[in-house]
Amino acid sequence: MKLMETRWNGVNVIDRSLEQCAVRGLTDSSPAAALLWHAKDLKENDWKVELSSRAVDEVIQVANFIEKNPVQNLQRQHNDMNWPALRQHVALLKQRLDQYPGFAVLQGLPIDEMSAEVAVEIYWLLGQNLAKPVAQKWNGEMIYSVRDTGKAYGYGVRGSHTSVELVFHVDNAFGLAVPDYVGLLCKQPAKSGGISRFCSLYAVHERLRSQHPEALARLYQPMLFDRQKEHPEGSPAVLLAPFFSWNNDRLFARCNTSLVNKGYEIAEIDMDEQLKSALDAVTEVCSAENLWYEAPLQRGHIQYLNNHEIGHYRSEFEDYEDDDLKRHLYRLWHRQDGANNYDGLFAHKVAGEVSNQLEAGAAN
Repeated sequence: MKLMETRWNGVNVIDRSLEQCAVRGLTDSSPAAALLWHAKDLKENDWKVELSSRAVDEVIQVANFIEKNPVQNLQRQHNDMNWPALRQHVALLKQRLDQYPGFAVLQGLPIDEMSAEVAVEIYWLLGQNLAKPVAQKWNGEMIYSVRDTGKAYGYGVRGSHTSVELVFHVDNAFGLAVPDYVGLLCKQPAKSGGISRFCSLYAVHERLRSQHPEALARLYQPMLFDRQKEHPEGSPAVLLAPFFSWNNDRLFARCNTSLVNKGYEIAEIDMDEQLKSALDAVTEVCSAENLWYEAPLQRGHIQYLNNHEIGHYRSEFEDYEDDDLKRHLYRLWHRQDGANNYDGLFAHKVAGEVSNQLEAGAAN
């Protein structure tokens, strides 16, 4: 993983254009073939994972242990916990994320039998079975509260801190190291709205390929993404990368039309007409009801999704007046590779790159 800064059209950017590849489609023999689905294909049992009574007992036992044996936050490791039944549920959950349908909702967590702090720690431990938790903000924040702060959605204010509609997207589309999985623990749902929807980005991709081939070709070329101020001072405010690319036989989608629009606005560069049309095509395709599926998110539910191949959506919502009843979710990001800091960078590799750059400069 390299943090490459360069100039592009007169603007400083973080350059991930190396992700660019030729337009291609999903083959029937691909290990990801089952992830190309439409709404009619899914049944509740495909994504719902209900905790057994034995797993619930294990969770309560671990919660009691945590209450009686406190340690500093986020220091516990999942391998220290004795919950074999729960591990079986998480193994099934991971299979659904990687193979079909790409998202799952874990239900039955006895959240009312423990404090909110312990419930979050249980959630932290459970998610480690998927992949390591990683920072969700440049300042190192690991557990992220998704809650309406009352701020207007705009530059430097994430949509997750507002009540606005969030169109189909992947989390951290502008990131140097995009998370592999996203988890959401629901402490409190909204009074109304805040509906979760999911779509297969393979289905979106293939519909674009058949109905808007020119748009898809532009989406394989680099474009600017707003980095939402999640970077050190002085670092470029935008990232240059394609919307669609491939990682071996798996789709790697930086799907977020809003952040592309904001990227060009921040860079003060006029967006080319081909990209405007391509983003419009994405919006059109994603609005088709036969592509997306709704799944509930209620108190105590944990929603997980594959963040490269599944797009997710949240409808606008109305909250309660009482602060204790306001919509409140806890989000975790998980990644297989890289360090656990926001950009996934290892100190020794960064030091090596800086040394090489200095040597190259001296030679010149």
